[in-house]
Amino acid sequence: MSALPADLFECIDHVGIAVPDYDAALSFYTDVLGMTVTHEETNEDQGVREAMVAPGSQPGAALQILAPLTPESTIAKFLDRSGPGLQQLAYRVRSVDEVSAALRERGLRLLYDEPRRGTAGSRINFVHPKDAGGVLVELVEPAR
Repeated sequence: MSALPADLFECIDHVGIAVPDYDAALSFYTDVLGMTVTHEETNEDQGVREAMVAPGSQPGAALQILAPLTPESTIAKFLDRSGPGLQQLAYRVRSVDEVSAALRERGLRLLYDEPRRGTAGSRINFVHPKDAGGVLVELVEPAR
């Protein structure tokens, strides 16, 4: 097993929070907690309406608010199974392809054979929660 280069995992990128009501959740994080919306989009590929919100004025990890677009979306299924709350932990990586290959070499299952489009044109993949102690781990390579 080859060593995983230390610089492939750069930092915690965001924590995903599944919500049934996008507008109510966004209002809570911005109006009540005073966070700032740094990005919003509707991601048809992932079946979500989403916003990235950040606390404070310093760059760092964000919260990703995820609301389902349809009852068949992954987030809708998560809400049905688990209710609202923490859905995933995302790590920023230099290369989602390299990290995916190294993790597969270590016996971990990834949800996608090839990376998919994520927030703001990023490339993403996920480590299966059964291989990560019950946590859905997202790998995020930001758009260049």
